[in-house]
Amino acid sequence: MNFVSRHWTALLIVLILGGWAFFYLPDTPSYAIFELKQCVDARNGAAAADYVDFQKVVQAAGAEMIEGDNSGSGASDTSAGSNLLGQLLGKGMVNLFSGPMAALLRQWAVQQVNDGVQQVQMPPAAVAGAIALLHRDGDAAYTRWTDHKGQVWEVQMAREDGRWKIVEVKNVRTLLEKLRRHEEKELNQPSP
Repeated sequence: MNFVSRHWTALLIVLILGGWAFFYLPDTPSYAIFELKQCVDARNGAAAADYVDFQKVVQAAGAEMIEGDNSGSGASDTSAGSNLLGQLLGKGMVNLFSGPMAALLRQWAVQQVNDGVQQVQMPPAAVAGAIALLHRDGDAAYTRWTDHKGQVWEVQMAREDGRWKIVEVKNVRTLLEKLRRHEEKELNQPSP
């Protein structure tokens, strides 16, 4: 009892921090990013995919490409072509094809995580940066950071069914171009 009476303030602080960590922290987007990294590190693609709303990511990417948003891609000469495509097809086509594309993207992402592919790994510094720069507004969160290769990442999250998920990744054209180059390199390698 003598210990408790002498250190009651420290014990109270420990109890408050413990309650915060137990009740509040798991309900934050920062914790969702941390858990996503844990799933990727464990090569658990199915669990990692649960932190991404692929349908919304594909819809946002399609809308971005149709609107001709070329920020960060350096492809300003294709803006007119993208806007013409947007006028011809409209967002209805994006919504129509987003379901099958989302299913394919999810399947591909799960396989990449399960295989431990370098391109889907989340460096600890990037995760720390994403968490440190995270802005939350109710059931929405936004983070932006630049990786060691100079790539600017803008990710939006939203709370869906009580769980935080990634719902949009900006500058998707640049990311798709990198993916295309990587896949071409993989296909052009001689088989053993």
